Amino acid sequence: MFEHLTRADERMFLWATETAQRHGLQSAARFISWTGDGPFYLYIAFGFVVFDPSGLQLFNLAIASYLIDLPLYFALKNSIRRTRPCHLSLGIDSIFEPSDKFSLPSGHTAAAFVMASCIVIVFPSFMWIALAWALAIGLSRVVLAVHFPLDIVAGIALGVASVNLAQFLFF
Repeated sequence: MFEHLTRADERMFLWATETAQRHGLQSAARFISWTGDGPFYLYIAFGFVVFDPSGLQLFNLAIASYLIDLPLYFALKNSIRRTRPCHLSLGIDSIFEPSDKFSLPSGHTAAAFVMASCIVIVFPSFMWIALAWALAIGLSRVVLAVHFPLDIVAGIALGVASVNLAQFLFF
C-alpha cells in the first residue's frame, strides 16, 4: 500500500517539476516560496493590526496557532524522516539547497496554511486570496524540487489542524 502511494507521489512530483521546468516557472516559484518564509507572516499580521481593529485578533490567533504548529512540525519531520526529492536520484535537481534534509510535512505549507486559516477566520472576505496564496506556496515547494505532493497535503493538514486546535484551546 505505502509503496504504491510513494510511487504515485513520485510520479506526480516528476510531472509537476518537469512541467514547471518546461515553462520556466522556477523563478516565480522561488519568489512565491520566499513569501512563505517566517518574516513575511509578521509583516502580514502587523499590516492587519495597523489597518483594522480585528488585526489584533488575527495576530493572537496566529501566534497561538504557530505555538502548536511548530513543535508538531519538528516532531513529525524528525520522526518520519522522509528524504527530500532533491536528495534522491529522480533526475530532477533543485535550484537551491533546503535548510534540512527531510521533507514530510512541508513546513512552508503548514505555516502558510496557519496564516491563511487565521485570515479566513478573522477576515473571511480575504478567504480566496489567502487560500490561493497558501496553496501557491505549497505548489512552489514541489516546483523547486524540495517536496513531494503528499508533503504539501500533510503541511496543509498540519496548518489547518493547528489553527483549529488553537481556536478550541484558547479562544
